[in-house]
Amino acid sequence: MKHLTASQRYTISMMKAENYSQKAIAEAIGKSPSTISRELRRNCDKRSGFYEPELAQRKCVKRHQEKKKAIRFDSSMQRYIEELLFQDYSPEQVVGVARKAGVACVSAERIYQHIWADKKRKGSLFTHLRTSGKRYHNRGAAKDKRGIIKDRISIEHRPPEVAAKERFGDLEIDTIIGKNHQGAIVTINDRCTGMLRMKKIAKKEAALVASAAIQLLQDWKPSLHTITADNGKEFAHHQFIASELQINFFFARPYHSWERGASENLNGLIRQYIPKSTDFNSLTDEQIHDNQEKINNRPRKRLNFDSPNQFIKHKVEFIT
Repeated sequence: MKHLTASQRYTISMMKAENYSQKAIAEAIGKSPSTISRELRRNCDKRSGFYEPELAQRKCVKRHQEKKKAIRFDSSMQRYIEELLFQDYSPEQVVGVARKAGVACVSAERIYQHIWADKKRKGSLFTHLRTSGKRYHNRGAAKDKRGIIKDRISIEHRPPEVAAKERFGDLEIDTIIGKNHQGAIVTINDRCTGMLRMKKIAKKEAALVASAAIQLLQDWKPSLHTITADNGKEFAHHQFIASELQINFFFARPYHSWERGASENLNGLIRQYIPKSTDFNSLTDEQIHDNQEKINNRPRKRLNFDSPNQFIKHKVEFIT
């Protein structure tokens, strides 16, 4: 999607209030720094100079409502869009493919509206969405029935030196899910070196995630300091992980994905080797390990184009 969403504007507001740079904000929401600069300039409160996400969203909506609409969602466009949807393209992919081919197309949001209308008519377009039409919970909802992990410790209590990424043993943990939500892979990376560990599990269940994490990190145990996760229920056994590995376990704040930026970026790399369409049942442990080592041997700009494996060899003092 080309335009900023309401949730992205909320992220901009929160990160700006916490004095993050425009470059950091851009990386967090997957936009260019120039987009952030333009957004702050165009949509701030002209009287106070403050950036408020609700005001910014209203200004954006007003501009688009006043903009002359040249594209009509006619029957030929509908047929074109539905052909791509039936091939399991997301609305965003439909728009991107159409733009690349020079074909006129409505926005991704308009396509979603068409899908919901088709669902009300007992149509099947929604079954081709990645979530099969499942609606997400409203972000920031005051009452979330999904529950809260017991005895979690917020990232706000994590030692400040973790943010510097200067010592080995400050980790981030995450999971990626297989095709049709079958199977999962536990991913753990070191914030300093970028070293990755991965292990396939049958289900995204807390006990399996905890067991995999402990197995993956046994040889690093003497060097471990902290590990940070999101608020997924698969990390409900965090205290067991912390006890077995003698590591401090922290949780990022909900919807603050930039607080686990290393995991977010690394999962993007993993998906180059294990696409979202992959059936995890077809992956062997050897293939998982091979992909792990391919990533650990890829040069990284922030490591002066050393790979994590090379960086480890140059900086052996980190592992003590």
